[in-house]
Amino acid sequence: MTQISSGQTETATFGGGCFWCTEAIFKSLKGVQTVESGYSGGKVKNPTYKEVCTGETGHAEVIQITFDPKVIGFRELLKVFWETHDPTTLNQQGADRGTQYRSVVFYHSSEQKETAEKYKAELNKENVFGKPVVTEITAFDKFYKAESYHQDYFANNRSQGYCQFVIVPKLEKFRKIFKDKLK
Repeated sequence: MTQISSGQTETATFGGGCFWCTEAIFKSLKGVQTVESGYSGGKVKNPTYKEVCTGETGHAEVIQITFDPKVIGFRELLKVFWETHDPTTLNQQGADRGTQYRSVVFYHSSEQKETAEKYKAELNKENVFGKPVVTEITAFDKFYKAESYHQDYFANNRSQGYCQFVIVPKLEKFRKIFKDKLK
């Protein structure tokens, strides 16, 4: 199926735990043109993975998505984001613990901020997850692209243990729920 692009793109930046997992998910969506793993939200310029892993830089592991809003909207990306990680745990996703694994939306416009805040409020009002959504919603400042070996991690390391035991089950669940949105 040919994907028609409007020529106009937007950017979204999400932190939902380990960027290896989130990158693999978002790369599968129609309308998503690029997904890069990196770091955002901290105080250290040009941080390394080793520095971010200490939890002392303030950065979160994030993905930066370039998407065509005529094919997939920001609210649809938020739906995928919130349904493919646990937004109710503070600074933790599964066994990954620390502020670098926090649930966060870095908004790029007032429209993204409003959409994310309204959606989060709806999730909490409807008690969708049985616990409050603690996702941080904050202004985007800077994105630092992660080292090259983090890019396309799942595609390049499918047989690695983490990929088999953590990413594959997430992808299988994602593909069942969002099959109509897959490339």
